[in-house]
Amino acid sequence: MQVNSVVKDAALKKLLTPNEVAEILLVSPTTVRFWAHKGALKALTTPGGHRRFNYEDVEAFAHSRGMDLQRKTNTTRILIVDDEVVLGEFLVEFFKSIEGVETEVANYSFEAGLKYKSFKPQVVLLDIMMPGLNGFQVCKMMKADPAYKDVRVIAMTGYPSAENIEKILAAGAEVCMEKPIDTEQLLSLLELKVKKTGN
Repeated sequence: MQVNSVVKDAALKKLLTPNEVAEILLVSPTTVRFWAHKGALKALTTPGGHRRFNYEDVEAFAHSRGMDLQRKTNTTRILIVDDEVVLGEFLVEFFKSIEGVETEVANYSFEAGLKYKSFKPQVVLLDIMMPGLNGFQVCKMMKADPAYKDVRVIAMTGYPSAENIEKILAAGAEVCMEKPIDTEQLLSLLELKVKKTGN
């Protein structure tokens, strides 16, 4: 596994904060804290009650899960998987107004698989009703892959029945949003903000 030498050299000089570990592992600080709380990622606790991490422990954890260690840019990569072309185009345009977001769109499940591996999204917006492999199947496959099971999956559907919602959450999605998408709710989930415009 190749490690960005700048990141490694800097990390080895001191204990890492949850935010720094999140940058190295390309996940959110909340995810890092969850792993530490569950004991999956070894952490030290300071006298003040803050979690800190040794780089070697982070590296071993990443290796055990098949994750890449790399420098994170201040960019959130979002893969939109939906056979509704218009919705995909709308979301791409919408995210252009959001600071630090990069998007890709896949209109069918096979394309999603290819872009998933090349784009390495941190978030997948996944339609649950698609031809071929549906969203339930795609979500299960993603969560079964050790390299990608920690990617956030936000499901979308125009058929928000209790059965569909329960099924997609059981497959690994963290939430199921009803179409048309409430963009304010989406931004809140992703902890993102609209770019500020000048006067």
